[in-house]
Amino acid sequence: MRIFLDANILFSAARADGAVRQLLALSETAGHELWADAYVFEEARRNLAAKTPSGLPVLKAMADRIKIGGMSTGNLQLPDTVNLPEKDRPVLAAAIHHHCDILVTGDRTHFGQLYGKTIQGVSVLSPAMLAETVLG
Repeated sequence: MRIFLDANILFSAARADGAVRQLLALSETAGHELWADAYVFEEARRNLAAKTPSGLPVLKAMADRIKIGGMSTGNLQLPDTVNLPEKDRPVLAAAIHHHCDILVTGDRTHFGQLYGKTIQGVSVLSPAMLAETVLG
């Protein structure tokens, strides 16, 4: 399975050796591909630089293991029924563009209404939902 990681997931995994980092490692070990794009990777990098600079080397090491694709934000084509702020639309669009099966995000405020739903082939899951899906 291809799993697209939102910036908050990358940030959490790089910031501390906790549940999110372990979930990603277990997902990789189970044979799933981890994906991101330049947009979310840069957001995670900026947030780490501002809040937890010690996580930057971990994020760099993660970049060597996950697939990081590029996408033009001009290619955004989401259904009209998807209600997301402009800054979050590229995240879902990139997951769709890269043919990912899952978008994992901890952003309950903006993505919570999409948890458990599938949009253009991409299931939107919280980290707990991802654990149940790929490890359960």
